[in-house]
Amino acid sequence: MPFDDTLNTKKIDDLKLKEAEELAQILAARYKLIYADLSRTSINTDALKVIDEELARRSEVAAFQLQGKELSLAVLSPHGELIPGILEDLSRDHYKVTMYMVSPASLKRAWDRYKEVSDALSTKAGLIEISSEHLKYFMDKIHTVVDLQEHIEEIVGSEKEQGQGISKILEIILAGAIAVNSSDIHFEPQETTVRLRFRLDGVLHDISDFKKEIYLLLLSRVKLISGLKLNVKQSAQDGRLTINLDSDSFEIRTSVLPGGYGESIVLRILNPASLNIALEDMGFGSKLLDILNKEILKPNGMVLVTGPTGSGKSTTLYACLKKINDPAIKIITIEDPIEYHVKGIEQTQVNDEKGYTFLEGLRSVLRQDPDVIMIGEIRDTETAKIAINSSLTGHLVFSTLHTNDAAGSYPRLIDLGVNPKVITSAISISIAQRLVRRLCQTCKVAVAPSADQWKIIQTILSGIAPETGEKIPTVEKVWVPPADGKTCGACHGIGYKGRIGLFEAIISNKAVETAIINNPSERDIVVAARPQGILDMRQDGVLKVLKGITSVEELDRVVDLYGVGK
Repeated sequence: MPFDDTLNTKKIDDLKLKEAEELAQILAARYKLIYADLSRTSINTDALKVIDEELARRSEVAAFQLQGKELSLAVLSPHGELIPGILEDLSRDHYKVTMYMVSPASLKRAWDRYKEVSDALSTKAGLIEISSEHLKYFMDKIHTVVDLQEHIEEIVGSEKEQGQGISKILEIILAGAIAVNSSDIHFEPQETTVRLRFRLDGVLHDISDFKKEIYLLLLSRVKLISGLKLNVKQSAQDGRLTINLDSDSFEIRTSVLPGGYGESIVLRILNPASLNIALEDMGFGSKLLDILNKEILKPNGMVLVTGPTGSGKSTTLYACLKKINDPAIKIITIEDPIEYHVKGIEQTQVNDEKGYTFLEGLRSVLRQDPDVIMIGEIRDTETAKIAINSSLTGHLVFSTLHTNDAAGSYPRLIDLGVNPKVITSAISISIAQRLVRRLCQTCKVAVAPSADQWKIIQTILSGIAPETGEKIPTVEKVWVPPADGKTCGACHGIGYKGRIGLFEAIISNKAVETAIINNPSERDIVVAARPQGILDMRQDGVLKVLKGITSVEELDRVVDLYGVGK
């Protein structure tokens, strides 16, 4: 039988490790300490950070567990020269220390985890550097979502085989998300695996599945760089980090939520390119754009933008602020959180834990003598009343509400306790919006609409009043994404690229005021506003379908076309 040098060397090493652990157990009994095998015990990086790495190595110790102020300290010998000083420092910081006897191998395992602490500290309180080479690699190699899936699975697979750093895997995932313009990254634990999904233009796409061992390391890494607590597993946590990429900075909002199969993560990517969108490029019809441009130049009043989460309300408000931003006026915002930093605008962020709510923020802002105020969201009665009063006393106010349509803004404010008689005097215009995906202009194809589609298109078009001034295109076909396998690299193989807004609006005039005072129902407000000649969202959407900007299916996904008349 041939001599296997590698196998015998491994057996000798295993025997040495076993003897070292047995010796540690014997010494633990002699010194009346608890024995610990750190290869079988989780090591808490929050605990590691209590003692500096250089001091820990010099003293041959490592803190490996932390619960409140109770600290578990691994030692090679309780009589080490530097041990008394370390214990004295810990006691001064009110730590209650329990010492454990460990082997050199256990101590090395703890010290090796300092790399994670070092990586977290090097992020400069949540700052990550992604090399431009990585992003360029993805930009050059990835043309479809399938390409993205294959590259991430290949990288994750190789990292698992080689046992290399989890930081690199996370960096590649983040770089890939930025490369394909993803707005969110979702890590979703399942029963046996963890699903990775990217949200592209508002729609989630499956990217990969991880083994849970890889995900637990990713989870710890995300928590570290986002400033979250590693030992908190049963409560939701929110954090943030910044990615520096050449001359751009991407803000990432981290949300960790406990679930049945473990903690899930959502990373929301705030792309600074969103700030470069002008009002003229957002999808407003010509008439509504003219109206809005006039309203935002008034010295007082309120511009309300409504819609569900993720419908682009903040982007619209930022576009309005950029349009009117001028050294001659003072603009202050109250946001939760600050999504994008705008030069020349004073921005403040809500902090509920410290009592700085929208209400407190608004009260403080009014003492700063602003000309324009942007309130991220009107959530409660007091904020609504002060915002309304501010618009009546010489301030231009921008804010958002969560309602389904423009008409819903008025009953919602009444529900919040605002006097119906002053609502229309305060609100200049209420805008509702949604986002639909744009068809890829490179690979879209023209098809004849189905009978049902044509019927609903004609029904909606028949409701467009002459006052809108819209010219209805005469077409026989509509545009759709190409069949599977015929898409192009420009849209990453999806058939859609980018999004555009659907809008409707109501101007506060005498007819609307009468409807609100007499009977503040949404239907009556819609009827009162109809002579204003502004398209509703369905009409706006159908016109965009006929112009080849989006598809009937995409429009129905967002505004429920077939619910017309129900």
